[in-house]
Amino acid sequence: MKKNLQIAIDGPAGAGKSTIAKAIAKRLELFYVDTGAMYRAIAYKALNLNIPLKQEEDITRMARQTDITLEHSEARRVFCDGLDVTEAIRSPEVSRSVSVIAAYPEVRERLVELQRQEAGRGGVVMDGRDIGTYVLPDADLKVFLTASSEERAKRRWLELQQSGKRLSLDEVQKDMEARDHHDQQRAVSPLVPASDAIILDTTGLQVEEIVERILNLIKNKPEIG
Repeated sequence: MKKNLQIAIDGPAGAGKSTIAKAIAKRLELFYVDTGAMYRAIAYKALNLNIPLKQEEDITRMARQTDITLEHSEARRVFCDGLDVTEAIRSPEVSRSVSVIAAYPEVRERLVELQRQEAGRGGVVMDGRDIGTYVLPDADLKVFLTASSEERAKRRWLELQQSGKRLSLDEVQKDMEARDHHDQQRAVSPLVPASDAIILDTTGLQVEEIVERILNLIKNKPEIG
């Protein structure tokens, strides 16, 4: 296996990016960089400080002064200014806000810098919405995960139910569709597959099936497998 292997996994909300990226990282003994958690941490802090999401200058200034660290362990805790926000950043309020935060160029610039630093430390699996197109344009393997909107909404709804968040499936699907539209239409790093990404529809597939397909893609690339 190639040293300092970089695997980029992109896709819309609910496509299974984080679950799959974590599983791939574990199987290959690479570090999983949860880029979405970084953006969620910024959104969480903005909401906590009552900074209006449309005040780009204030959000950008706050982001530059925010320290976000990812714990390099099985627990994968997320810390914002030293505070453990791992569960707090998964709230529906943060989910609805994060696309607005992620569209601000200078916020993205700061977080991309941190993400690339993580990649420079060794082999990584990184998931997000623009990893293959922007953050790691030279990644060894780029995968774009997708699934039907109904299945993606159901997956996210089940996650929220398990964590005690009581939203209806209809609410979750509407939130997800709004986020998809925002991510696809934003001017900076919109949600699109990289030209050299392999598109994998996960509708109806179990996690292990998806993981095995990606591992096979790696094995079948002579330069990295």
